[in-house]
Amino acid sequence: MAAAAAASAFLASQLPGPKSSPSSLSGLRLHTNQAFFRKIDSHLTLSAPPPPSTPVLAMAASGKARPLLLSLSSSLTNGTKDSISKLVSDLNSAKLEDDVDVVVAPPFVYIDQVKNSLTDRIEISAQNSWVGKGGAFTGEISVEQLADIGCKWVILGHSELYREESCLCLEPESQDSVPGWDDVVIAYEPVWAIGTGKVATPQQAQEVHVAVRDWLRKNVSADVASKTRIIYGGSVNGSNCAELAKQEDIDGFLVGGASLKGPEFAVIVNSVTSKKVAA
Repeated sequence: MAAAAAASAFLASQLPGPKSSPSSLSGLRLHTNQAFFRKIDSHLTLSAPPPPSTPVLAMAASGKARPLLLSLSSSLTNGTKDSISKLVSDLNSAKLEDDVDVVVAPPFVYIDQVKNSLTDRIEISAQNSWVGKGGAFTGEISVEQLADIGCKWVILGHSELYREESCLCLEPESQDSVPGWDDVVIAYEPVWAIGTGKVATPQQAQEVHVAVRDWLRKNVSADVASKTRIIYGGSVNGSNCAELAKQEDIDGFLVGGASLKGPEFAVIVNSVTSKKVAA
């Protein structure tokens, strides 16, 4: 049975450095695209549709001709100053593979704490941002503000924020608005797999990643499709990451609850070794 509308695709973008002028994200169109999901569904079949669930957030990635791995972990909306200090300590002491880009996305209020205590080996991401420049948008955080505090990445369009299957779509006519595709990572999550303990099989996830890459090839360019990192999320943990990492088009992971456990997150980051073996 097809997994009808059971996918969430969103994007992590690397922000410009503080010395450059941060670009507006207005070229990134965030909307629910049912046609896109129907195409994804045509590539993914399940024995039975798992029950819907409330999603949980976090992220990471790997690749082959693409940079070998990007790992982005989020502290979700969980945590206190003390628990985050413990998590940072675990990450600072972890031995991480050199071929992995590692990024953590703490809640906004803890970004400065994490930035001032986390090893330079790991970069910082925000969990969301306003899509335009600053202005009269009370409660929003702008890209300029994130870049100003040294936050180099941001997660955009996560389904938890919209309480629906959302997709960050780069419309063909607006593709030129993206300042640099090398700094864009796309994340795919089956909604039913987020925080439920249910995970797509490596074959199912690979099929969807191929479909997403095919969309990029047809709507943007073959070069962008080849280079863009597409990562998988949804109940990724230390036990299932190695088999998922072996898939050619799975360029990394969006890590949820497991990202709150430093040692287990390190295992997921280091699953890049499975990618090397598969290659």
